[in-house]
Amino acid sequence: MAFWIKVLIFFLVLAVVSIAAFLVIGVKQNKSETKALVEKLFNASSIEKSHSVNFASLSELPKPVEQYFRNVLFDGQKLINLARFQQVGELKVDPKSKNWSQFEASYFVSQSPVAFIWDAKIKIGPVIHVRVTDYFLDGIGAGNVSLMSAITIGSDEDNPEINSGSLYRYLAESVWHPTALLPQSGVKWEPVDENRAIAHLTKFGISISLEFRFNNLGEITGIYTEDRFGKFGDKYVRYPWEGRFRNYEEFNGVKIPTEGEVGWHLTEGWWLFWKGKIVNAEFKYRS
Repeated sequence: MAFWIKVLIFFLVLAVVSIAAFLVIGVKQNKSETKALVEKLFNASSIEKSHSVNFASLSELPKPVEQYFRNVLFDGQKLINLARFQQVGELKVDPKSKNWSQFEASYFVSQSPVAFIWDAKIKIGPVIHVRVTDYFLDGIGAGNVSLMSAITIGSDEDNPEINSGSLYRYLAESVWHPTALLPQSGVKWEPVDENRAIAHLTKFGISISLEFRFNNLGEITGIYTEDRFGKFGDKYVRYPWEGRFRNYEEFNGVKIPTEGEVGWHLTEGWWLFWKGKIVNAEFKYRS
């Protein structure tokens, strides 16, 4: 074998080993950062005693809201402190595309103080993936995207649009840990009609309002607002935002929808962005 061929092979092997080592280090760092976020959420979560769910006090709420709580909770239940979910689903990151990317995600939530972390692995090719970590901690929203869980390719953090957008997301996804929607959790309900009510929530100086839609079975079937900002390209723009929920199942005595989808009503039409399923749910209650 010619000398120069040996040299070329040596440097090719060295390059492959270096890239592999770089990816391994990046993955470890990414896991460490996510673990630190989860520990921060858990450590900050309040352990204060709380009142139990009292069905007798629900009569002052709008009728569809009262029926919902009577359906998904049980009388005397403690309020949820922490929740953990495993999700699978699909994302369509481009409204003009017909392609969907599969994802698996872990979702961690604290109700007191309000916080969440969504850590997802999204498949974009046979051997390629990106990891997306969205979180809302201490009133600050953030999103990070890394190629192969190692190389950061996008991030955004702590601006009014992402902070309020994160609180909107928390409130909408409270259907998965429904004691967060009780008045004891700071939600104020405004009646609309027999199948709709508006939830008002203020946390960390951020005030939002979100319409919830109910069916006659006492289930939340959707959410809607025209006031949520989303990031489109390099700009934040306000478009109508809608979520839909179905297929309620019981986990640890709590009924939650196991399937959902979320999208934006853009100028050019409906963009269904997210479709997901809850495959496991765990709750830790306040003492």
